[in-house]
Amino acid sequence: MNKASIVTQTRDEEIDFRRLYGILVDRRWSIFFITMLFSLCGLGYVLLATPIYQGDALVQVERRSTLSPLGDVGQFFGQMAQDSEVITSAEIQILKSRMVLGQVVDRLELDVSISPRTLPVIGGFILRHDIPRPDFMQGKPYAFGGESLSVGVFLVADHLRESTFTLRSLGNGHYELLLDKQPLGRGSVGNLLQIGEDIIIRISALEAAPGVEFRLVRRSRLAAIRSLESRLGVVEVGGRRGPSTGILNLTLTGTDPGEIRSTLDAVIEIFLSQNVQRQSAEAEKGLEFLRQQSPELKNQLSTAEERLNNYRSEMNSVDLSSESKAAINQYVVIDRQLNDLNLAESELAERYTPNHPSYQTLLRKRQQLQSERAELDMRVNELPAAQQEVVRLTRDVEVTQAIYVNVLNKMQELEMAKAGTVGNVRIIDQALVPKNPIQPAKKAGLVIATLLGAVVATGYVLLRGLLQRGVETPEQIEALGLSVYATVPLSEAQKSLNRRIRFKSERHNQEVTAGLLAERKPDEVAMEAVRALRTSLHFAMMDSRCNRMAITGPSPGTGKSFISLNLAAVCAQAGQRVLVVDADMRKGHVHLAFGGRGAMGLSELLSNRRELDEVIRSTSVSSLDYISRGSVPPNPSELLMHERLGHYLKELSERYDLVLIDTPPVLAVTDAAVIAKLCGTTLMVVRFQQNPLREVRIAHRRLEISGVNIKGVILNAMERKAATRYGYGYYNYAYK
Repeated sequence: MNKASIVTQTRDEEIDFRRLYGILVDRRWSIFFITMLFSLCGLGYVLLATPIYQGDALVQVERRSTLSPLGDVGQFFGQMAQDSEVITSAEIQILKSRMVLGQVVDRLELDVSISPRTLPVIGGFILRHDIPRPDFMQGKPYAFGGESLSVGVFLVADHLRESTFTLRSLGNGHYELLLDKQPLGRGSVGNLLQIGEDIIIRISALEAAPGVEFRLVRRSRLAAIRSLESRLGVVEVGGRRGPSTGILNLTLTGTDPGEIRSTLDAVIEIFLSQNVQRQSAEAEKGLEFLRQQSPELKNQLSTAEERLNNYRSEMNSVDLSSESKAAINQYVVIDRQLNDLNLAESELAERYTPNHPSYQTLLRKRQQLQSERAELDMRVNELPAAQQEVVRLTRDVEVTQAIYVNVLNKMQELEMAKAGTVGNVRIIDQALVPKNPIQPAKKAGLVIATLLGAVVATGYVLLRGLLQRGVETPEQIEALGLSVYATVPLSEAQKSLNRRIRFKSERHNQEVTAGLLAERKPDEVAMEAVRALRTSLHFAMMDSRCNRMAITGPSPGTGKSFISLNLAAVCAQAGQRVLVVDADMRKGHVHLAFGGRGAMGLSELLSNRRELDEVIRSTSVSSLDYISRGSVPPNPSELLMHERLGHYLKELSERYDLVLIDTPPVLAVTDAAVIAKLCGTTLMVVRFQQNPLREVRIAHRRLEISGVNIKGVILNAMERKAATRYGYGYYNYAYK
């Protein structure tokens, strides 16, 4: 790629960006209105959408102290050294369990759903703003402000759960219950209504006009629990990256702030209650274990005391030496510790495997105590036989008595602990529901809707501009090797002269020329362009073989009839005798511009049903005549290909200074090529931003194949747009 190509490409890219900017400028009002439409939709949404509120509460889960009948021994072996993060995670799961949420559902009857029948779209807005019922809505089933229903009892059989009942107010506290539009029974406020064995209902309060309907649904308990679980959020405050805090933040969302607050309070209360019950249950478990040990220890103590007394009686009392007393005291300490370790092992076996560090510590401690006891046995065995027996018997009494007293003390401690159990959960903040809802966020919603509207509008305008590849400048046409004879600006005055008609073969109306702009608004800028075209054609037709001119276009709607009629008018105003021939025998509408009829025209002339003088009609413009299309024939192309057309055109050329023939579109039918071959000059009308260059190129090629040489092109309906001004530098001036 050479340097010149790079420069050209760079300029083209710059022009494209400038054109896009121009498109945005041209369509700025479209962008504005689309953006405002989105803003209004956003405003309607934030006003009509049901607000969602969120309540929150804080609870603290403290490190849990596991009650044990062993007291300090249990702490020594690590029973209390539990992982705080594991505890917190467990409490979160308990909070969201069916055990807790099920009790909440049962207590607050959350499985009963009550909803008033409201007007579509705006019904919720009416209820939230307490808009009273207008007179014209009397007797309607829709609820308005101040109308409500409160249900005290609503019990249904299992097979009727999830069924939607309708309660219709009858006025004066009376109501009717329906299921699937079938009446089930009638009742009054405060009285119990029983319908068979399947339905029991009691209405606590009913404030509604006659005819207002409410929907009642008794959901399954599991469905209500899952619904509550989906609305409940539990997260730990902090603790994700740092140490666990044990503080849980509970959030609950819903549409009723009162229901949110009461439900969240119930969740916290039930969670706290079950936590206390768990702690109390552990104390009860320890008490039960000690109660089982207490009678056995008491029997062992009685037996040991009896054996000691009997031995003393047989031996006439044996006094203990100081060494024997010291050994007995050591036996008491060691055996009591061993007994405590045995109790601790029974608890640890329920929690851990023998490989757990706490379990291993216990085993090592017991082995150490057993070694100390073995050494003490060896020392006692060195005493005299009588002393040995007294020491053993006294040891049994002292050890059993110490253990028994210890068990009794622990039982008293556990009784006191059970009575004063408070659990390891503490409420920090009670449930609180802010006044402002979390959804919809009004300010954010409006901003997002406005930004979305601006983005959509801008994207739509740019996409439409990029896809609209119609001709915008004369330079684009000249690049195809065609001369542009004139650029005719779009006339706003012409729009008022146009009419919308629908042809039989068309589904939609089509705008057609129904008046002469040259006669009604001769000072229009568009007419100045047509006069400039007249001057250009005057010199261009000097070397033409005849004074006949065919005007066509690539496709319908280019404005060729507008150009034909007004060009003929300005030529007639310049002193020429001009005839306009409507050769579009399918959809021609030249006669509408002169207030005439389409019948009795060209089709009748070519089919020998009328003579030439019979089809020529005069107009209000001096020296301007026209021939209408005539009745729509079944074979327009065959009529045009007959030699009679050439004969009549030659005769018309002798009568008039200029014969303008308005032909059908080139790409639609072949009529234009047939007619253009009989004319000395052919012009193609291309509409601004409507006909792509590809259409112009194909139309030109089709005429060339038929032996028709296009003299030039007229760029019609040119608009003063920023896209063309920034992109291509088009300028249009008015001179008055």
